[in-house]
Amino acid sequence: MAEEGSGAAAPAGASLPDKIALGVLTRLVTRELVDDVITETRRGEQRKRLLPARVTVYFTLALALFCGDSYEEVMRKLVQGLSFLAIWKKEWHVPTASALAQARERLGSEPLRELFERVAVPCAQLSTAGAWAGGRRLMSIDGVRLDAAGTPANAEFFGRPGHARGGGPFPQVLVVALAECGTRAVTAAETGGANDAEHPLAAALAAAPGNLGPGMLVTADRGIYSYGLVTAVREAGADFAIRVSARLDLPVLEWLPDGSYRSYIADPQLKALTSNRSRLVKGTMHITELPGLHVRVVDYAIPGRGSGEVFTVVTSVLGYQELPAPDLAAAYRQRWEIETAFDEIKTHQRGPAAVLRSRSPDLVLQELYGLLITHYAIRQLVTEAADQAELDPDQLSFTRTLNIVRRQVTAQAAFSPLDPEPGSS
Repeated sequence: MAEEGSGAAAPAGASLPDKIALGVLTRLVTRELVDDVITETRRGEQRKRLLPARVTVYFTLALALFCGDSYEEVMRKLVQGLSFLAIWKKEWHVPTASALAQARERLGSEPLRELFERVAVPCAQLSTAGAWAGGRRLMSIDGVRLDAAGTPANAEFFGRPGHARGGGPFPQVLVVALAECGTRAVTAAETGGANDAEHPLAAALAAAPGNLGPGMLVTADRGIYSYGLVTAVREAGADFAIRVSARLDLPVLEWLPDGSYRSYIADPQLKALTSNRSRLVKGTMHITELPGLHVRVVDYAIPGRGSGEVFTVVTSVLGYQELPAPDLAAAYRQRWEIETAFDEIKTHQRGPAAVLRSRSPDLVLQELYGLLITHYAIRQLVTEAADQAELDPDQLSFTRTLNIVRRQVTAQAAFSPLDPEPGSS
């Protein structure tokens, strides 16, 4: 299961079919968990239906695995193994596309969002290669834009990307996500519209309870940076290593032996209101009394790059012994793993140039959370196999694992379409 051209062959210990025997969907999103979420979000059935809410949840997840297939074909794949085993009544038949669409509308996006928030947690072990820096779990925040079906409802809710010649061809959903760098597992997300900026959503994501915590080191590019983001990261108990613009005022307070220096980022709103504007008091090297954050700064260039571009990374890890400048630069470079995770979702899982199929905003969000849940399930599976084989998860192919999951899911579904719904009469 090694990546093509990597030269690394997956050993016998990394065999994935053995791990998929429980079903990649139902091993993570268990029947009990789905029932609990359905009850909590009040999506339970008051009467017996051909498509109860639990079945619709798993159908929505299956749509995220078979993005190019029709509704009816996805449902056939989902239940054909159960039909073969004769564990559901023979009179049950595959619903029409209209019935499946109505079932999705009844379910809505809230149960899928709740499921994602419950199951998507960092999954790297201490032994997972590439997952740690300075004793901290490497995380990354970044944004991605996905095209949605060009319906009036989607266009009104999400908007179309603006440019000189008018609006873009499709409405767009902005997703700002938090991912674990070592495993590429997306663990949290905030959504916005086509013309929303990424950095306010990034700050909101960092501030949301449970997303970040002590022992994490959050990386991000300069397009994500804001004072609100770094303060939210620190208030959550995590640390950050974020690239910033060369225009950010970073006075040198003290040079350190590793080539980094200590500095201070003043609250920009208060800074704008004061005449001092963060100037250094002459001869004393202490900053004016403004609320802000003490940081350490590393400036570096990448050898061999003709542009001579200088990277400026600020971190809340003030002790250079904990995370020396070369290690900090290496940790920041790991933020590219979230870009790979986005590519896995956009190109391999959803399909290149594909558009989210849902025709209403709530179902677009439902579809999006289905994609995030299934991507997380596959990434968790890859991480477990890599850990057992003592490999870096990067050495195992997401695409091959996705194809294995697609082949196995039809035979491994763990529910019957006619099982009673929790709370049904």
